[in-house]
Amino acid sequence: MKERLPREVIAMRIARELFDGAVVNLGIGIPTMVCNFIPEGITVIYHTENGALGFGPVVTAEEFEERADIDLINAGGQFVTPLPGMCFFHHADSFGMIRGGHIDITILGVIQVSEEGDLANWMTPGRGVGNIGGGMDLAFNVRRVIAATEHITKGGKPKIVKQCSVPLTAPRCVDLIVTDVAVIEVGKEGLVLREFAPGWTVEEIQSITEPKLIVADDLKEIEL
Repeated sequence: MKERLPREVIAMRIARELFDGAVVNLGIGIPTMVCNFIPEGITVIYHTENGALGFGPVVTAEEFEERADIDLINAGGQFVTPLPGMCFFHHADSFGMIRGGHIDITILGVIQVSEEGDLANWMTPGRGVGNIGGGMDLAFNVRRVIAATEHITKGGKPKIVKQCSVPLTAPRCVDLIVTDVAVIEVGKEGLVLREFAPGWTVEEIQSITEPKLIVADDLKEIEL
């Protein structure tokens, strides 16, 4: 089987999309790992729906005894590290920040993404259960939405599809898709293949992607 990028490397590549001073909301799963790979010299201000701004990375298992604070968690229930100047506020104020357009970037996990940038990430196929949570607010109101995902499901089906077959979180909201084999921009004319994982060809990536990919003139191997 062709080698794919580990989830940590997907997070590492996404970290390159962040800029100094960006206010960023991280979804559950691969997105949470992004905070561990911020480039040196860059300050990122993390926001969480449950009411905190300006906290540090997720506490690792090795750091748990020394650094975990049971009252300091993100929206996914993970323990995060405190930083000087971080602040806390009411849940409603947190959503006011999102709905007011004050969050620069959100990084969200994916069940499906369509060729037009529709996002589906709250209803698990086959289970009939799910919880939108703050995902809909983030997808609709944040300035830039980055989707973080493996390219295909465990069953080998494409996650990047022509049309989503599961309930949407929000339509036409995704700007960039970063997977274990490719970096794809959602453009006006369709999905643009910008970068590929080492050892992968355009044809191989296309074979596991439903929509027709537009190959960028400056297509290159994924850089970290």
